[in-house]
Amino acid sequence: MPDYLDDLRLAHVLADAADAATTARFKALDLKVETKPDMTPVSEADKAAEELIRGQLQRARPRDAILGEEYGVEGTGPRRWVVDPIDGTKNYVRGVPVWATLIALTEAGEGGYQPVVGVVSAPALGRRWWAAKGHGAYSGRSLSSATRLHVSRVADLADASFAYSSLSGWEEQGRLEGFLDLTRRVWRTRAYGDFWPYMMVAEGAVDLCAEPELSLWDMAATAIVVTEAGGTFTGLDGRPGPHSGNAAASNGLLHDALLDHLGPRR
Repeated sequence: MPDYLDDLRLAHVLADAADAATTARFKALDLKVETKPDMTPVSEADKAAEELIRGQLQRARPRDAILGEEYGVEGTGPRRWVVDPIDGTKNYVRGVPVWATLIALTEAGEGGYQPVVGVVSAPALGRRWWAAKGHGAYSGRSLSSATRLHVSRVADLADASFAYSSLSGWEEQGRLEGFLDLTRRVWRTRAYGDFWPYMMVAEGAVDLCAEPELSLWDMAATAIVVTEAGGTFTGLDGRPGPHSGNAAASNGLLHDALLDHLGPRR
């Protein structure tokens, strides 16, 4: 089995370059922000970071395909990089420091492309998380200065911390009642948002989290970090991996309970 460590090192180099570009424009008074057709914002920093990552990948991995939030798919083949240049653009443009660049390498396999490398870099928080298939998940400032991540061992919803991004979307999908019932049964709820709750699941600080509507670039990097930390990452339909258009992540022990509340449409 490939060890993916060279790809992981490259993903860190890409994240370093993206961090430099995004932090340079964070809180800039002249930051240019547009509205995309889906009514979500995109800043000049989103575009610049993705262009930078694409350029470096085209030089370092010319045979690999690239899928990015801002510029779509380029290339074909069994290996595809998946990039979200700024996950949390709404936070970014308002000066909230909770945003990150998500970089994943996926490989063609059963059930579609599966993540094998992931880096989640949140420079405004001074945090970075990463994982490679078969090598575990880590957090730290560099590959040489890192702490291995492990999910929690909480096995009862009454003792669990549940994180989510917002209330929007749950009612549209007929899942609001199950969502609210889950919030009543757990010990604690917090709406941290975007990439962060998944990283806290991987760290063991949060026990379960879910979102009703996501894109592949929102999930590919976070999915491999959660699973390599010993957790479970599926869609709300229970399908493993980041391919269901939504996400449910947990320490594994609570995953059935999470899906019991949020999986079925009610």
